[in-house]
Amino acid sequence: MDTGGRSVTTGRRPGGRPAARAPDRSIPARPLLALSILVALSILALPLCAPSLGAAPPDPSIVCRPDETPPCVRADGFWRDAPAAKQAAYLVERMNDAELLGQILALGYLGTGFPDALRAWIAERHLGSVKVSGRNVAGLAELAAGVGAMQEAARATRLQVPLLVLTDQEGGWVRHVKSGTSQTPGNLALGAAGIPDDAFQTGRFIGQELRALGINMNLAPTVDVYSHPAAAVIGPRAFSSDPAQTALLSVAFYHGLNAAGVIATAKHFPGHGGAVGDSHATLAVADADLRTLWERDLLPYRLLIREGLPAIMSAHVGYPRLIDPGTPASLSPFFLRELLRGRLGFDGMVISDDLEMQGALGAAFDTAAAAVRAIEAGTDLLLIGHTPARQERAWQALRQRMVDPAFREQVAQAARRVLRVKLEAFGSPAAVPLFPAADAASAVPAPGAAEFFRESAARSVTAVRSAGIPFRPDPSARLLIVGQSDAFLQEALLRFPQADRYRFPFSPFYASRPQDRDAVRTMAGDYDAIVFLLMNYNSAEVLAGLAPYADRVLVVSALTPVYLIDLPWVRTAVAVYGPNRDSYRAGLAVLAGDFAAEGRLPIDFGRATGAP
Repeated sequence: MDTGGRSVTTGRRPGGRPAARAPDRSIPARPLLALSILVALSILALPLCAPSLGAAPPDPSIVCRPDETPPCVRADGFWRDAPAAKQAAYLVERMNDAELLGQILALGYLGTGFPDALRAWIAERHLGSVKVSGRNVAGLAELAAGVGAMQEAARATRLQVPLLVLTDQEGGWVRHVKSGTSQTPGNLALGAAGIPDDAFQTGRFIGQELRALGINMNLAPTVDVYSHPAAAVIGPRAFSSDPAQTALLSVAFYHGLNAAGVIATAKHFPGHGGAVGDSHATLAVADADLRTLWERDLLPYRLLIREGLPAIMSAHVGYPRLIDPGTPASLSPFFLRELLRGRLGFDGMVISDDLEMQGALGAAFDTAAAAVRAIEAGTDLLLIGHTPARQERAWQALRQRMVDPAFREQVAQAARRVLRVKLEAFGSPAAVPLFPAADAASAVPAPGAAEFFRESAARSVTAVRSAGIPFRPDPSARLLIVGQSDAFLQEALLRFPQADRYRFPFSPFYASRPQDRDAVRTMAGDYDAIVFLLMNYNSAEVLAGLAPYADRVLVVSALTPVYLIDLPWVRTAVAVYGPNRDSYRAGLAVLAGDFAAEGRLPIDFGRATGAP
């Protein structure tokens, strides 16, 4: 990963394995006993019964409307009364090649509502899963109506298999469905507060909002252990750098989603938090052996699998100590078949991270070839989220391979797992309704969510360096507010109305613009105090220019406080973890001494951030 010219002194740099040595794939004979006991005891503290959502037994109107003649439920289709595993096998036996392939594809789409191109995929190719991204959301009412229309189209197919409708609603930094959904402080905030019930309630509130819109699967929680400071693409999406804390909060978040009837997906297997590089743009690389993976990155999965987790997303991350250096884990039979299925005993659904990401492609593959390899490696559901031409080429490549009996059997196994997840989820009393209510948008945000997330943000604020706390400037003091977020500038000006402000863009992420560095450094000398928002490598470079004014600088760190590693001269810094007004307001309140910070730093890279 490009770190903006900084040398990272913590963690090991990735390297290739020695050509003469076979990779060590032995599982440690004795796991970390103390760690296991801690997590096991902590999980006992989770609520034994999920809060009731008032779910009634499955309503036949979800499947069939009273005025339809003849009745719309086929006796030989998806809704046949049989155990999930048996029914999944029955459906696979009856499916032709197109129907099988449709079940193993999750496609994004262009436009809003229910576009004709997506309608054709469902009607003609029996597409089984649809990915909703930010570009598909013009408003929540239109989205809910579109989801209902998609499910109507799926119900009109021969076997009436309903769709998985999925999105990335992790909370905090990643929230693909906006337009009124809750803004949460994010996973790293949950790690700072360290309260399992906060993680549970976060999952439940997010799940309730998705449920109202007909979105029945969430690509969350992110369970990566944040073990390398250069893992910027994970950063605030992780719960902690501690494996036990990550496992505990991941399990709680999963149960919260499950309480709302939403299918949870743990990601990014086997771990992205120790990798250098952004897998959207390159093959990220993790310098870890199997013992490290087992005791650190795989601990959340080991607990979640025992708790009944239905789905796991694979990572486009290379592990050169374990597999070929150019191969991501997402295309590796060792990781997906031997480790995940064989050693961890996972029998749920494996979904790929988006196969348009460069981490899956490298120099040798296009999306079509990656899709074929992913199925061969053990993937069940192929996510191709953006480009219609790439989706078409992948379809054609998969169709061509179906003449190979061995490959067709791999596809059939994958479809069987996808169908079993659907049957178990849609057969549950808490199942997400296939057809959202006409007033679905009125249920978002979920009742009680705003107050909860406001309190959660306040509980997570961390005093990283406290020399200048409380900060109570004289009304005549000359103040400058600097940041990359309009929400932060607005909150800061409410608290310090006499202040001037300077805003610069969030992008580029990894480097600053010369004009911003020069402007802030030039302005600083004219002010008695500078309140600075630190968010990424860009703003860290701008802040570095203020070192001569260390006694005047007060930092509010948002997202991840990792950038303070390279800024030891900063004497006053509070950390918040969500890029939203609740988080900024709480951080500024701690800075001013309104209340004492309760959060604890959720990352530990040799305590290089200078935390107490």
